[in-house]
Amino acid sequence: MDTYNFDTALLRLKEITESLESGEPDLEMSMKLYEEGVHLVAFCNKSLENAKQKVIELSEIAGGEENE
Repeated sequence: MDTYNFDTALLRLKEITESLESGEPDLEMSMKLYEEGVHLVAFCNKSLENAKQKVIELSEIAGGEENE
């Protein structure tokens, strides 16, 4: 997962979804793709949560400056 950033992870998830929906991969490959997708979803969720926390922190800083 270290080689991914949010955008590349999301793009890879799209590729995995399209591949699984096509029905082309065999069961073994489908399971590998599904597992990769689960890890990518977790990575994306963590990235979004980190970004959300950063926005909250910056908003609090900005709000504190307005009150001074």
